[in-house]
Amino acid sequence: MKATSIFGGVQVFNIIISIGRSKILAVLLGPAGIGVLGLIMSTTKLISSLTNFGLGISAVKEIAIAFELGDENQLAKTIVIVKRWIWYTGLFGALLTILLSPFLSELTFGNKDYTIAFVWLSITLLLNQLTSGSFVFLQGLRKLKYLAKANVIGAALGLIVSVPIYYYLGVEGIVPAMIFTSILGFIVAYYFTRKVKRIKVPVTIKETKEKGKGMLMMGFMLSISGIMVLGVSYVIRIFINNSGGVEDVGLYNAGIAIISTYVGLLFTAMETDYFPRLSAVIHDEKKAIELINQQAEIAILILAPVLIVFLVFVDWIITILYSSEFIPIKQMIYWAALGMFFKVAAWVVAFFFIAKGASKLFFWNELVTNMYTLVLNLVGYYYWGLTGLGFSYLISYFIYLIQIYTITNKIYNFSFSSAIIKIFLLQFSLAIICLLVAKQISSPWSYGIGAIFILISMYYSFMELDKRLHLKDLIAKYLKK
Repeated sequence: MKATSIFGGVQVFNIIISIGRSKILAVLLGPAGIGVLGLIMSTTKLISSLTNFGLGISAVKEIAIAFELGDENQLAKTIVIVKRWIWYTGLFGALLTILLSPFLSELTFGNKDYTIAFVWLSITLLLNQLTSGSFVFLQGLRKLKYLAKANVIGAALGLIVSVPIYYYLGVEGIVPAMIFTSILGFIVAYYFTRKVKRIKVPVTIKETKEKGKGMLMMGFMLSISGIMVLGVSYVIRIFINNSGGVEDVGLYNAGIAIISTYVGLLFTAMETDYFPRLSAVIHDEKKAIELINQQAEIAILILAPVLIVFLVFVDWIITILYSSEFIPIKQMIYWAALGMFFKVAAWVVAFFFIAKGASKLFFWNELVTNMYTLVLNLVGYYYWGLTGLGFSYLISYFIYLIQIYTITNKIYNFSFSSAIIKIFLLQFSLAIICLLVAKQISSPWSYGIGAIFILISMYYSFMELDKRLHLKDLIAKYLKK
């Protein structure tokens, strides 16, 4: 838990970088430019997910298991095999992007004007996969400080380099900025990976094939959720582009970034430490269930005050992060913020499937989830525009939490502890009150009343976290230095 908290603290810098980047892009590109960027990134992410075969998931699991066993020889072999397959899949993704570039341009933008752009972006497919491979090694070996530093430095350098590109080239700078950012990310990740000492062992092509085949099969099945999510996201963006135009795509991207990406960085921080620890104890269901409940408590206690701040100060947040042009996404964020509470709880439990390696169960669960998520999003936007996408976000994750809890309870005898239920109900109630205040009471009274409930949420979270992580002692030790 302490490791998660430390890494999460470092990730705050990543959030600051992301905020700075969003603000700059909003000013330099506007909603339409953000829309173009969103469509390009959605396409490349989908191709990447389809071609990396989920190695980022399965490889972490294999390396973490070998590391826990203390078998240096097996660990070294696993790392070599993963490294080779990272290269194979990265090259495959790059070549496929080049071959499909005319089709991708036509499908995404309705013309072939972006064919060359996708050819150039094939470079990012390879480099991002290699960078991901470096992160896999660091995560599996529990080198969390190196991992955090690599993320922070890579993000900072990417921002520094991309700003002048966007300033001078505008929308035309999207592709060059993405390429240079991926190059810098790869260099930084490679540097920190080289700092980790490991023994050299011979690995045959046969071993690479046999071991890699298992990881690819498991990884692909377990990553199917991410693939389907990206596929759904891609279809939604295309639908919005065709129905409302590229500006609505830009507004949607901004809304998702505010409620998912920024908050999602905290998810990443927790996942980095949580998944390897869960994988190590997954064969002891009692310990695994205890760990899941502990992580759920930590997750909600950390995220709830953040989400409540979003509800109260949404106008300011949108203007600060983007500009007043993006205010139309306010209603979307209101409802999506409530949905995040259900997402947090479901997200923690969902790792049970992944750590168990229950690929078939995970596949069918995620297939059903993404089917109703897609329908709800399309219907929501068709009838209620951007606000409808907020509704669909809330409803989707409410259904998902019930669904995944029912499955894990029936098959693995999992249940939420009374502590997590208490924490969830209290923080969610505070969020609903703040939403009602924000919607019913005009400013500045809403800010004042909302601030009171924010303080209540923060105080409660701090006291509960202190019981689990001894925050007061950590703060006292820090102040004495």
